[in-house]
Amino acid sequence: MGRIALFGLFGSGNLGNDGSLKAMVEFLAERCPSAQLVCICRETEAVGRAFGIAAVELRRKPSVGVARLIDRALLKVPGKLCDFMRAVRVIRRADVMIVPGTGILDDFGEKPLGMPFDILKWCLAARLAGTRIAFVSVGAGPIRNRWSRWLMVAAAGMADYRSFRDRASVEFMQRIGAHKPGDRLYPDLAFRLAVPQGRAPPREGAPVVGVGVMAYRGWYGYRKTGEDVFARYIDKMTRFVSALMQRGHMVRLLIGDEEDLIAVEALQAAVSALPMAARTDRMTVEMAHSLDEVMVQIGKVDIVVATRFHNVVCALKLARPTISIGYASKNDLLMAQMGLADYCQHIDDFDPDRLVTQVCRLHTDRERIARVIAARTAEYAASLKRQEAHLLATLLSSDAGGPGS
Repeated sequence: MGRIALFGLFGSGNLGNDGSLKAMVEFLAERCPSAQLVCICRETEAVGRAFGIAAVELRRKPSVGVARLIDRALLKVPGKLCDFMRAVRVIRRADVMIVPGTGILDDFGEKPLGMPFDILKWCLAARLAGTRIAFVSVGAGPIRNRWSRWLMVAAAGMADYRSFRDRASVEFMQRIGAHKPGDRLYPDLAFRLAVPQGRAPPREGAPVVGVGVMAYRGWYGYRKTGEDVFARYIDKMTRFVSALMQRGHMVRLLIGDEEDLIAVEALQAAVSALPMAARTDRMTVEMAHSLDEVMVQIGKVDIVVATRFHNVVCALKLARPTISIGYASKNDLLMAQMGLADYCQHIDDFDPDRLVTQVCRLHTDRERIARVIAARTAEYAASLKRQEAHLLATLLSSDAGGPGS
């Protein structure tokens, strides 16, 4: 295998996305050490620093001066055409383009001419260049905008290999008529990541609760209603966190995206404004720049309450009793597979008082729950090993063909 391109929204501050990339890079480094890796992403410098691989920009730099005026006058068609031709030139040098994990086939926070268009552009370029395409353990759906759905379905339809990280993704593709007979089901790639060494010693008294916060503004956060959604979310999280501290719990705030620091600051300010402000020293937060660092922080808590999917994954990898406040069915399905279906709420209508009750129930049954989680995450890791063997025998084999063969 000569050259492998990795495609996705990497380096932009989303720790879950970067964790999926890390899992794939580590696999390829172990099993295809001679392959040249190049990442197609938005933040090329960040990816280069973090992973030590070459990176090219997802989109060409915008035109300037007279060229920009001409491009805008022609409805940006010349610029889009030049960008597509650049994509063909880049991807034709690769044997295979892999989309490693992430919820690449949903439109959370995306407009049609954002990632949905970029996915189609690069998949079409790969198809025309004769470069094979693989969607590996990706998430799919929901895609609420009809144009985004058309773009993403067309892109996914060009893939030579597709595996999905959960049954909900497979069923979504079936429901919209985009299922393929060869589609496979394998866990999220982050379950491949190693757990950092070292665990916090057992603690006496009330458990420490890790609370994952998110800069949540609704499915399409760029809409005018986004700030109202965010305010309601912070208000309820404030009630939840303050109730925990009043019960004697230490609270450690967790993030899953650098943007979530906005929510951390808003929550800290709201808690400080409460009459119990003198007790805010029971709430701590540390910056995290990777899923490894998130797992290190989760290793210091007893129970996790999280929204972002990969925060939930990290908690489960450490066999921590977990509550999900999810914004999509991916959280609920994963939790159900871990025996935690009764510990899910939806972010748009979660009940802070019920969350406190769920924390108490989890703590009471924590030892049994931890054993169940550990057994099932081990099964997930073994399943990912089987997918890797399949990829090596087919898509990544030296005789599989491709431009670089």
